[in-house]
Amino acid sequence: MSNALARLLEIVPARGEPCRKAWGDVERSLGVELPTDYKELIHLYGGSNWDDYLYVLEPGCPNRNYDLIEWAKHQAEDLEALWEFEEKPAELEAEGSRVMPWATTDNGECLYWLVRPDLDPDQWTVMVNEARGDRWEHFSVSCTQFLASSLDGELQSGNLSSLFPRTPHEFRRLLAV
Repeated sequence: MSNALARLLEIVPARGEPCRKAWGDVERSLGVELPTDYKELIHLYGGSNWDDYLYVLEPGCPNRNYDLIEWAKHQAEDLEALWEFEEKPAELEAEGSRVMPWATTDNGECLYWLVRPDLDPDQWTVMVNEARGDRWEHFSVSCTQFLASSLDGELQSGNLSSLFPRTPHEFRRLLAV
């Protein structure tokens, strides 16, 4: 278990049965291996909502609106179309670099992994795109470290709502709608 996941468990204890995934099938569908800390996060928390604002995407999420595989497919298409008109973030200038979503918010911000062909997935970092805008932020942390550090106030994103995080923290698993 990563230090970030241990910290997250201290901040908000996991509830419910662990989520079991056939990660090999998921990764084949996505065409990429996923970070270990993300798999551990999903195992303990599943697709989830944090402080009634941030939604962690899950492959095969019971709430289809937050299915990682669908988000990855649609975001890749949408961003390619968008970058015909807007400049790509500097972090994506290296050949083969791309972003892949792992979370979103109720305002429409999207949180991505910065995927680089020369990096192991456990070295991927986080990019945050503002809702309906071209402002991007880069954080040199894993997705679980980003979530834990955001919840404990150690890390703040200018693209996310100033009302996030809340205290006390709220956590809920995403269920079928």
